[in-house]
Amino acid sequence: MDPKEVVEHLVALKVMRLTKPALISPKIVTCDSKDLPGNILNNYLKDDATSVSQMETLAAGQFLLLPQSFGNIYLGETFSCYVCVHNETNLPVQSVSIKADLQTNSQRIPLTTQQSQTPSMLDVEETLSDVIHHEVKDLGTHILVCEVTYMSIYNTLQSFRKFFKFEVMKPLDVKTKFYNAESDDVYLEAQVQNITSGAITLEQVSLESSQQFSVKSLNEVKDEESVFGDITLLQPQESCQYLYCLRPRENISNDIKLLAAAKNIGKLDIVWRSNLGEKGRLQTSQLQRMTPDFGDIRVTYEKLPSRVPVDQPFMFQCKITNASERTLNLILKLRSLQDSSLIWCGISNRKLGPLEPGNSICLSLTALPINTGLHSITGVSLVDLFLKRTYDYDDLAYVYVC
Repeated sequence: MDPKEVVEHLVALKVMRLTKPALISPKIVTCDSKDLPGNILNNYLKDDATSVSQMETLAAGQFLLLPQSFGNIYLGETFSCYVCVHNETNLPVQSVSIKADLQTNSQRIPLTTQQSQTPSMLDVEETLSDVIHHEVKDLGTHILVCEVTYMSIYNTLQSFRKFFKFEVMKPLDVKTKFYNAESDDVYLEAQVQNITSGAITLEQVSLESSQQFSVKSLNEVKDEESVFGDITLLQPQESCQYLYCLRPRENISNDIKLLAAAKNIGKLDIVWRSNLGEKGRLQTSQLQRMTPDFGDIRVTYEKLPSRVPVDQPFMFQCKITNASERTLNLILKLRSLQDSSLIWCGISNRKLGPLEPGNSICLSLTALPINTGLHSITGVSLVDLFLKRTYDYDDLAYVYVC
């Protein structure tokens, strides 16, 4: 037998992807009958199945178009297909079974059910079928491998395969930005862009925080109503932005070493639907922030009023934390700068004593505002007696003087 000769099998394999139809409208191209094309374009438009009779030049609506090919699929959607084996002979076929695998760039995933893999007999014109559902979680080229096994008329085991190739594409483009606040809170801005070929509706965009943080969504107004309204509809290439506030848990915020090592923020969980209701879900990888560099000493202001009257002293607390690996012997200096609108009240060159690594000390400071407006708190310095090094802390906070 010629090795190139095609072997005719007793059964036939057919695979159909189960997907919703697409919306289609006519492409209206027309001209006056006196123009060079004459009535060619008008007659072509009248013969178009998607145009409305006697209103061919109007985009009166859209029609449903059945899938014309295996097509592409987007990451996070459910791939569904119908696999069937049909006996086209005039004799029963013994031991018929179907096996389907999905080959990705990294793995091979079995898809068929146990019922279709169990050998069975097919009578004349009888069909063995299976419906496959699989949520795709990898980008790139996918190959559906379908293998049919049956017993030939010579009682020998025969088999053949068919391959169906399709692409899994990225449906959404997610961009994130982080902002580390002085209060140790982390603000996450997430921009979600629709990069599919059709409109989608975002049903859910939530942040699943890691164990190191608690999360608060800033995308709702009163009565937990979304700032985007009842429906978040994104046309192709459109995007919307979401904002979240993450607060370190108490055991993290009280330990500067754990706070500096808290990089994992969490994962974004996005659920959307296409224009015909097909559901998709996408979860990002673990988001990581750039942790702030506190240096040797971290200085923060607490219980600081945002608004104070002019010519009246106000008090606040200064928290000093040793972020180094050695014991610090510090002196606090308060400098009233020449162009500053705040005058310090109290004792400068105050010795704070030894400060062990990771420990903190809180001091009460008093300042007198002499000018109205928004002013920064400046003139705080710490001197390390061991290394003879001076640390200046300016513009760490602002106060409004009225």
